[in-house]
Amino acid sequence: MPDIPQTAARLPVAVDIVALTVVDGALAVLLATRLIPPHQGRRCLPGGFVLAGETLEQAALRELAEETGMDADGHLEQLRTFGPLARDPRGPVVSVAYLALTPFEGAPQAGGDAAAAQWVPVREAGGLAFDHDIILDAGVERARAKLEYTGLATAFCGDEFTMPDLRAVYEAVWGVPLDPRNFSRKITGTDGFLETVATRRGQAGRPATVYRLASGRDPASVVLNPPVMRPLG
Repeated sequence: MPDIPQTAARLPVAVDIVALTVVDGALAVLLATRLIPPHQGRRCLPGGFVLAGETLEQAALRELAEETGMDADGHLEQLRTFGPLARDPRGPVVSVAYLALTPFEGAPQAGGDAAAAQWVPVREAGGLAFDHDIILDAGVERARAKLEYTGLATAFCGDEFTMPDLRAVYEAVWGVPLDPRNFSRKITGTDGFLETVATRRGQAGRPATVYRLASGRDPASVVLNPPVMRPLG
């Protein structure tokens, strides 16, 4: 079998992770502050180079844990490939970006090549190192689009949630208020998506139904019927 061409063997491959959650009613992204050059002291997405013997997903999970102390408890999927030119001052680098959707589980802990790590509202997350503004925009748009036709909003929730909890995810990701009755009708209209757990006291003492993802279902494979479309404008 022919050897890998020398020029191809010299092209580094990295991973970058767009990890999103909802904090205080706002969509937030997990950012690290670079400890070393290039872009020392600037904020960036967690990520780094793929090591020998690793798959891309293994590298993404390792970098996320090393730099932020977090893991992808909710949902992880490959987003897009970026590069190799004009994205890293050290030379051509291919980056395979991942999108992680996760419940909020507290403050991250910086480590590895990160001097700090924190959840930052997406609306305040500009000016990132490398081409990470572009990668972040792609990740946010992927998340916004997938909430229209899949069950992935549940990846932002804990194991159990109310309909207002789930609606709050949509409102945070899309940045718009939604009509409660219309939202509930569409969500509960998809057979085999959610199952009822219990009823508890909600706002103003009103009963609120507690739901969970139906047993054995992958939220990414749930097709909402009818879809929950983003309001125009």
